[in-house]
Amino acid sequence: MSDRYKIHEKNTVYFITMTVVGWIDIFTRKEQKLQIIDSLKYCQQNKGLEIYGWCLMPSHLHLICRTTGDIGMSELLRDYKSLHPKQL
Repeated sequence: MSDRYKIHEKNTVYFITMTVVGWIDIFTRKEQKLQIIDSLKYCQQNKGLEIYGWCLMPSHLHLICRTTGDIGMSELLRDYKSLHPKQL
């Protein structure tokens, strides 16, 4: 696997795109959009996520962000993707 898109440094600002499998337009309902936003807020308050810019599209999410503290971006993204709305 290429190192081109790997996260190597903590506390560095990254441009990240997270997509839905098959680029399916899933974020079209208000409830789904709010779950994404609530998950981002949770990571800001509890995981040290700093967001400088973001854009939620129907099939993907763009973030300009970094992490602070001990948790790295790879770990934060892993946790973010595994969050279930009932956990928030």
